[in-house]
Amino acid sequence: MHMRIGILEGDYIGPEIMAEAVKVLKAVARKCNFDIELVELEASGKAWEKYGKHLPEQTLELAATCQALLKGPFGGPTEEINHPKWAGIERGAILPLRKHFNLYANLRESKAFKSLIHLSPLKQEVIEGVNVLIVRELTSGIYFGEQITREVDGEREWADVEAYRESEIRRIVITAFKCAQQRNKKLTLVAKSNILKSSLLWREVFNEIAKEYPDVSTDYQHVDNAAMQLVLNPKQFDVIVTNNMFGDILSDEAAVLPGSIGLLPSASLGESQFGMYEPIHGSAPNIAGQNMANPLSMILCIPLMLYYTFNLPDAAALVDDAVDAVLTAGYRTKDVFSKGDDPAKVLGTVQFGDMVVAQIEKG
Repeated sequence: MHMRIGILEGDYIGPEIMAEAVKVLKAVARKCNFDIELVELEASGKAWEKYGKHLPEQTLELAATCQALLKGPFGGPTEEINHPKWAGIERGAILPLRKHFNLYANLRESKAFKSLIHLSPLKQEVIEGVNVLIVRELTSGIYFGEQITREVDGEREWADVEAYRESEIRRIVITAFKCAQQRNKKLTLVAKSNILKSSLLWREVFNEIAKEYPDVSTDYQHVDNAAMQLVLNPKQFDVIVTNNMFGDILSDEAAVLPGSIGLLPSASLGESQFGMYEPIHGSAPNIAGQNMANPLSMILCIPLMLYYTFNLPDAAALVDDAVDAVLTAGYRTKDVFSKGDDPAKVLGTVQFGDMVVAQIEKG
């Protein structure tokens, strides 16, 4: 099998953690006898410096020739948020990437690593065994809706419009049902139908589609209750499906459950097998260039890509098992080191990637 993969390395720690993910990808390719072709793509800060824009047209054209994209974190320091290099990077690069390739389904899995369970802010009996998949609509809703600025009674009034078409809801709900079928066959819709008209449409479409999947049990929660339940009793959830804004908030909340946002990857998918795979965290300018960043969120994008885009579950499992073995052996990066861990097993970004590669080669 030949794989053509686009690389958007990102900003600050992006290139560092991307290098480790690529190292792992090459190791699993050697082990499983497939070849990879990596295509460097220009975007975000470096693209702005070179082209004066965050996402040049030629980047989109070249990305379209790839089967999948690996994307590092985009963005700059908080104190430079208004600098042209970083201002508007969400609307200038991240949202257009999703929209251009119609990547309407974002999958984020929050699971408790047994060897890191003590890092969770929740009690062990609450977090143990947790594995929640949030399926978030990604290319519509309030983030893509009309933005209104006007003057009313002599003062400014600004508005963002939340709007969904039935077809946009239908396709993401079907994706979520299919995910639930592959897991524990339970799907929860999260919305705010007691207040929002758009949420009422989500409930109606969800209930219609549920009839087509009788093997999946379903329930519904208002978003405020779901946010509370994720902390009180996360094991009640298997798959959650929700809109763009609620999914953005809930998936970041769920990311805290395992104890570090640096552990979690995500997949953004559309109608085809093409997908974009990226960590859920930011570019961490404060630790860039210090060999301190945890590469796991980027490394764990590799098994997602192997599974969803290339349909190679055994190769995906090889990477997942290698990561689990390294963590179980007590190796850590500084961000997940805690009292009781062996200081001699605290590794830098590069060294942690080397350990995962060594484990893949053993496997």
